[in-house]
Amino acid sequence: MKIGANEEYGLRYLVRLAYAAYDGQGLTIPEISQAEGVSPAYAAKILRALRKGGFVKAARGKEGGYTLARPAEEIVIGAVMDALGGRLFESDFCNSHSGQVSICTRSVDCSVRSLWRALQVAVDGVLSKATLRDLLQNEEDMNSWVRTIPGPSGLRLMQ
Repeated sequence: MKIGANEEYGLRYLVRLAYAAYDGQGLTIPEISQAEGVSPAYAAKILRALRKGGFVKAARGKEGGYTLARPAEEIVIGAVMDALGGRLFESDFCNSHSGQVSICTRSVDCSVRSLWRALQVAVDGVLSKATLRDLLQNEEDMNSWVRTIPGPSGLRLMQ
């Protein structure tokens, strides 16, 4: 399991836009694509998804470009991830895979499905607490923040 490029670049674009917001500036597609080393078409695709999700807004003209649609502390990372690519596990996932019914993940008694659900709950728990403002911290401070999040059964996610 891994985070896809859409999610990675989307978060990076938002972080970049949040820093630009401190200077009262927006960023254009060419500026973002050059800074991130991606094609303008790919940057536009990701920015379109972020705009549809209500995380960024675009303005035309000489002073135009992309800016955050709301303050960084109001942008929840879980919602961003959903807009960019969805969840790790969707309940209808099992219906799209074949198998023998007696041991199939589509059966009523499925241990694999239980594992994926538990993982999704843990991921949702972290991502629902994280905001774009949190991602503006340095790595050491972010590691400290992550350590405060309780995991399943009260266990800390990072030791």
